[in-house]
Amino acid sequence: MTRQSLDDLRHVIRRIETRRPPRAAPRPVEEVLGGELVDTGEGQLVVVRREFPLSYRHGRQPLAAALEAPLDLLGVLARTETPLEDARRLLFLDAETTGLAGGTGTYPFLVGAGWLEEDRLILIQHFMRDFDDEPALLAALRPLIERASGVVTFNGTAFDLPLLETRFILARRRWPVALAHLDLLRPARRMWTSCFADCRLATLEREVIGVEREDDVAGGLIPALYFEFLRSRRAAPLARVLAHNRDDILTLVGLLGWFGGALAAPAELSATDLAGLGRLWEPVDLERSLECYHAALGAGLADEPAQAVRMRLAWWEKRRARWDSARSLWEAAARHMVFDPRPWEELAKFHEHRRRDFATARAIVDDALGLAEGAGVSSRVREAFAYRRARLDRRLLARG
Repeated sequence: MTRQSLDDLRHVIRRIETRRPPRAAPRPVEEVLGGELVDTGEGQLVVVRREFPLSYRHGRQPLAAALEAPLDLLGVLARTETPLEDARRLLFLDAETTGLAGGTGTYPFLVGAGWLEEDRLILIQHFMRDFDDEPALLAALRPLIERASGVVTFNGTAFDLPLLETRFILARRRWPVALAHLDLLRPARRMWTSCFADCRLATLEREVIGVEREDDVAGGLIPALYFEFLRSRRAAPLARVLAHNRDDILTLVGLLGWFGGALAAPAELSATDLAGLGRLWEPVDLERSLECYHAALGAGLADEPAQAVRMRLAWWEKRRARWDSARSLWEAAARHMVFDPRPWEELAKFHEHRRRDFATARAIVDDALGLAEGAGVSSRVREAFAYRRARLDRRLLARG
């Protein structure tokens, strides 16, 4: 191709490009996200406000139930360092961040805050359009935190609150050290750790509150969506992030109400939930815990959860030297369809050391060894039973 031909081709390309319509500028972020641009006195910030009547149900849980939650009991169960007060002065808090590792390089770019006011839940989401908006974000959060009697989070002890405190300190702002904090992850783990595959908020939302999110964005993808927004300035994909954050806040309110209802009316719970309530009460009120455990078994608790409850009850009966009750529980646990060496070991020790009935103890060990071999348990368990049988043989021989 000649030089003249190349020049003609470049000329045609320039003419085509100049005729191409310019790309439309992205719509304003506040317009896309359904909020407004607010001047906090320390810069502008996108604020999205929603209101929900307390009659609104998030899944099966009415928001109004949070008002009836016994905060003093929940505070003790969750081991809050500062007493919790009026539910209307609680701040439900959840942050979406630029990373999941925490540290000084992680920014909370979206912070949702909700509180109960008169006959509704106010839910406000604060969104940073860029890192320069952080002073405005902190300025908007400060009065909300200062007027709250306490903060309710899920895993906030390990992530949300330390991160926010770090951002406040780096900005040379005061963080309220004595702020009461109810982290619902702690009681949730004691309540449901043996019931579900995990105790993530999304799992509890589905299994306990009864909400199945549609088109939800995975938490691990949220930082990437924010960085893509910073690059393109197109906010439409962030609408799913705000919906995710909003549902997290609603679930916090719903869980608080659920715990309150469970503590106030345990008789209405399922056998599985009664067992969880027993674990919840155990470090705080042992008698109430044992009542819940017995109620769970009476309500038909079965399989592995029932086995765990029987062994836990037997452990406490043993500590209180209530040997007949402990023996009955061990005998019931020994009949479990899946071989469990623990009740067999306890029964052998009971008859050997408490009853001095070496023959019965040896028979129990023989039965346990036979079941252990058929169940394919570890050699370590079989060796322990074999050692006990040999000792019992020596004691029987010595007795003559």
